[in-house]
Amino acid sequence: MWTKKTVGMQLAIAGFASCIALTASAQETIKIGISEPLTGSVAASGTYVTNGARIAADIINRKGGVLGKKLELIIEDNKSNPREAVNSVEKLILKDKVPVLMGAWSSTFTLAVMPKLTEYGVPMVVETASSGKITTAGNPWIFRTSPTSSMEALAFGKLLSSYTPAIKKVDFLSVNNDWGLGAAVAFKKMLEDKGIEIGRTVTMTPDATDLSAQLAELKSTGADTLIVTSGIEQLTLAIRQAGEQRLTQRIITTGGSFPEPLLKTPGPKGYASQHLLFFAPWAIERAKYPQIAKEYVDEWNVRKLDFSGQTEGFRGYDAILTIAEAIRIAGKAEPAAIREALWKINIKGVNGDIAFVKEGPAGKESGQAEPNVYVVELKDGNVTVK
Repeated sequence: MWTKKTVGMQLAIAGFASCIALTASAQETIKIGISEPLTGSVAASGTYVTNGARIAADIINRKGGVLGKKLELIIEDNKSNPREAVNSVEKLILKDKVPVLMGAWSSTFTLAVMPKLTEYGVPMVVETASSGKITTAGNPWIFRTSPTSSMEALAFGKLLSSYTPAIKKVDFLSVNNDWGLGAAVAFKKMLEDKGIEIGRTVTMTPDATDLSAQLAELKSTGADTLIVTSGIEQLTLAIRQAGEQRLTQRIITTGGSFPEPLLKTPGPKGYASQHLLFFAPWAIERAKYPQIAKEYVDEWNVRKLDFSGQTEGFRGYDAILTIAEAIRIAGKAEPAAIREALWKINIKGVNGDIAFVKEGPAGKESGQAEPNVYVVELKDGNVTVK
């Protein structure tokens, strides 16, 4: 016979069991927070990176996950805006309780969120941003898998002798933010050290949708090369409008973005551009670890994603591989333990070897990997890997 007391006890037991079930459910996955630009001026790049991260997590989960648990990506849109980037990171840390983050694509967005990493004690793997300030600012919660602009410039410097005709004078068209301005400084230094003349530098706002005025300013400078730094959207626009204005400079883009719309709708016939990338899906056999690159590419293609988006998607893929290995080494999904474990990783990624060296003030060093750089040429919708 049921009494009020018995019913109360049964309800209490049921409630307790429910709490246990919820706790167990919460512990069944390991959360990784992601802040990327999924809308706004650089949404194409952020979406590619996020797709790469999803692919890595799915492959890892199919193979049994990490520490016997599935990875769960908690993805936030930073809307191509530094303030929104900060908001997204705070939400991921405080509400979603993620023990580790990946992000935030742009140098400006990443620099904006860095104080929050220190405040809350949560590590971030930086997959794209290239400003030197990110790893020299004294933030021990930062670990970057992408190259700095200086590293990219030095890698490009080794290729200068292969250019015919030779590069003698260089102009710059740079997005007016930490990334674009920092890249211009790094490339200018490298070129000046090699005796190459620096011409004019022109900037564009991150949301500019017409670059005809900037390109007209650069048309008669006497330079033989124009180095352009921005995201996919503006690279595509700059190359298309440069072809229409018949700029004589060869165009070289930095930062690892690729103007994929020009594959489907090329610019003026015969107009060529070259691009510094960190993965060339047109020649996966040239990757340091082709089998790893193939696993990534195959999964990307199965999902029928834009082929050329792989040039940026791999960043998210390698970053999640990195985070997963750190969690495995740490033996637990706790921020401080993951940070310590990040110093110990040594894995094979799509770009190549991933391990971190210390950079920045003693005792507050950030981690910096040393990625590989490729050069590809785009002409009439066709790509050649140099």
